[in-house]
Amino acid sequence: MINTGKLAGQTLFITGASRGIGKSIALKAAKDGANVVIAAKTAEPHPKLPGTIFTAAEEIEKAGGKALPCVVDVRDEGQVMSAVHSAVKKFGGIDILINNASAISLTGTLSTDMKKYDLMNNINARGTFLVSKACIPHLLKSSNPHIVNISPPLNLKPFWFKNHVAYTIAKYGMSMCVLGMSEEFKEDGIAVNAVWPRTAIHTAAIEMLAGSEAANHSRKPEIMADAVYAVICKNAKSITGQFLIDENILKQEGITDFDQYTCNPESKEKLMLDFFLDPLQSDKAQVEDEKTQGKNNLGDGKVAEVFFAIQSNLSTDLVSKTGAVYQFNVKGDEEGTWFLDLKHGKGALGKGEPPQPADATLTMDSKNFFAMFTGKLKPATAFMMGKLKISGNLQMAMKLEKLMVSLKSKL
Repeated sequence: MINTGKLAGQTLFITGASRGIGKSIALKAAKDGANVVIAAKTAEPHPKLPGTIFTAAEEIEKAGGKALPCVVDVRDEGQVMSAVHSAVKKFGGIDILINNASAISLTGTLSTDMKKYDLMNNINARGTFLVSKACIPHLLKSSNPHIVNISPPLNLKPFWFKNHVAYTIAKYGMSMCVLGMSEEFKEDGIAVNAVWPRTAIHTAAIEMLAGSEAANHSRKPEIMADAVYAVICKNAKSITGQFLIDENILKQEGITDFDQYTCNPESKEKLMLDFFLDPLQSDKAQVEDEKTQGKNNLGDGKVAEVFFAIQSNLSTDLVSKTGAVYQFNVKGDEEGTWFLDLKHGKGALGKGEPPQPADATLTMDSKNFFAMFTGKLKPATAFMMGKLKISGNLQMAMKLEKLMVSLKSKL
């Protein structure tokens, strides 16, 4: 996935960024000219795992970013607060938090000593909560704040608990932070999402657990970096509270070549499905699940229904025929602001103001909005009667009439 430059000057605070997925995300952001805080424990070389916060910092600087290596054990509140303070002092704030640090032990109840249990829960669940809590006051000051937890979609089937209940509890703790914080900080404009890989990701830690053969069944960490990058480049008000899968994110971005992410191209048909993804779940069910998540993200009510219907109609053809960005200021019972981008890529929409300046801004009551998109009220009539106010390019605004006609049968 090509870098867009959207993260230039943005500050990312990434836990566990000295290697693996965390470092891949850091390097991806660095190519945009981002500032990256490397919050990880490894200051001295590990006997079995490559990389330290200082070697990662060198790579980030070479890639075009600015780096701040910080020795951080996410279990230690003092170290976390010190790193956050240093980040704000050096870069002026924090725009994006990636909760990537994690501990794993795939052991059953009787084989899990309490030291391992505490390690996983204190790093995964407690660490994510603590680092988020420390960064949020600064994220609130950002123009486009994001939190991304590298954690799985919640699935309460017993299968995901029976073989490694302690690890599942710890990892689901990170996902529950997404569930709660996304709703808690929605009105503040902070996007809180989870991103999880569809297949096993080859890292030094996984190789230590599963051996060198793991590479034959895994993808490179770069697929997660590209997926996370796509999420944090979006308008924070347009995407929150979602549990996203790397491959699905990239497909929506127009990526079709996934061979580029395969560690061993000869084994691309033997990729191992990652933990917490149901092998029995069909692609169709996943698509429906994504649609439901997208619908919930647009809000409730008839106005949200209209935007959900528009979402299913987005295409490069529609964009080429329209070529405009719209902002809708809806008043009345379902008051709110939405945007519709029919100017870039395959089109996009969401709650809040558009990432780019609107070509036309339409202001109306929610009842009139729904009436227009169901064919009960013509835009020209609404405009002449004062029920619809338009600022910006009037001609572009009237281009929406064809879209309204096409949606009539769907609403």
